[in-house]
Amino acid sequence: MQAVGYIVEGARRNGVKRAIGDQNRAFLDFCAREGYEVAATFLDTDAEPRGAGFRQMLQFLQREGRGFMVVAVDGAAALGPDLGHAAMALLAIENTGVQVISIHTGREAARELIDAWADHAEGTPVSERVRSAMRRKAVRGEALGRPPFGYRVGPRRRLELVPEEAVVVRYIFRLYLQEELGIRKIAGRLNEEGMRTRRGGRWSMVSVRDMLRNRTYLGTYARFGVKVPGSHPPLVTQEDFRRVQERLQRGRSSATERTVVPYLLSGIVYCGRCGNRMIGVSRRQKWTTRDGETKSSGYRYYQCESRTNQNACDYNTQRAADLEARLRELLGEDAPGTVARIGRAGNTSSYVLDLTAQVERVEGRMRRTRRQVEELVADAAHGHITLERMRALGGELVEEQATLEGELAAARERLAAHESEEERRRHLDALRRKVARDWEAMDFATLQSALRELVDRLEVDGGETRLFLHL
Repeated sequence: MQAVGYIVEGARRNGVKRAIGDQNRAFLDFCAREGYEVAATFLDTDAEPRGAGFRQMLQFLQREGRGFMVVAVDGAAALGPDLGHAAMALLAIENTGVQVISIHTGREAARELIDAWADHAEGTPVSERVRSAMRRKAVRGEALGRPPFGYRVGPRRRLELVPEEAVVVRYIFRLYLQEELGIRKIAGRLNEEGMRTRRGGRWSMVSVRDMLRNRTYLGTYARFGVKVPGSHPPLVTQEDFRRVQERLQRGRSSATERTVVPYLLSGIVYCGRCGNRMIGVSRRQKWTTRDGETKSSGYRYYQCESRTNQNACDYNTQRAADLEARLRELLGEDAPGTVARIGRAGNTSSYVLDLTAQVERVEGRMRRTRRQVEELVADAAHGHITLERMRALGGELVEEQATLEGELAAARERLAAHESEEERRRHLDALRRKVARDWEAMDFATLQSALRELVDRLEVDGGETRLFLHL
């Protein structure tokens, strides 16, 4: 059995800072006492919690064939400057399948963290206490918020049937399942028959689709990750609901194949005739061969928006694959009269403003994710969920957080590259070469982001193409 030591400069135990040497000696004593072989030790400074040392440790733990291993820390407090950051670090480590042990107490760091959280209950923010109270109500099956169509909130805060609405709900499920009408036709049928939504409005595809997906109609109340079966009268059977979901999934899969494919050059391609943007359009064709076999194929184009939406402009259409290949060629060469560099309007780069806004958005999403983790730990501390449940739900959140951290690092890197004109020029030149070289190896989101950074616009007029790059 092996142990990995994680040491943080300035980590506190009982409010007292612990020197690196003291933490290291404690780790070695722990390994000798418990019979662990020292596998590795990783160090971070107090100025950068969950810094390079933490990231290197995660990579070390994720390698194949590592065998049984634990991570030993001086105490749960060594995982972060506060309980929220410590919880994120703990769940990130345990998400690799490795247990974290507190050297100081010999206990699981997760239980030590939960106990510490319970001790801080008096200092819990009001908003968190409110959310915890709402989750406790959800556990009891008490309705929160506006009830779905077909129900109202009764005297005991439980959902009760609204008879005239319940008839419509059952009718919608019958039309979809037994008469096999599509969602659009169901909405049309309801409107033709004079049925109205709760607010007296007309039915839409969205409202019908959302009802068909709503598990509340099974008699199960679900909020805040808590599910309470049999909390109220059902309007559809388990079997019918399952069949509805299967049909919805089949429709969603075929729709995904047909339409949910983004266009790489959206927002940067312009018509060279009228100056309007060109938008992505798709066409599908079906035909039958002489042998009676039915075949189909899809075609993707960029087409002038004026032609598409206003029936104006001449017919200016480009096959998507051909135009994207032409752009790649242009990025790999400086063809006279074909590629031009232009400055940005004003003294402030709109791209920098976009990047700054992106950084702020990602940081906001990261804060929300951390609050969700804190709520999970608070629920475990108050006995509303088990430790195992906290780990399972928390593991999903730390994976999301890791993705966000990657997005944030990439955005900050691009932002730093634009701090000066010369640095920006070098960055764009390097990015241009990289895109031309690694086009096929780059994932869609990364490639599209790079193109929007590089390209001001791509003007297309039949066989003529002019590329305008940012300075």
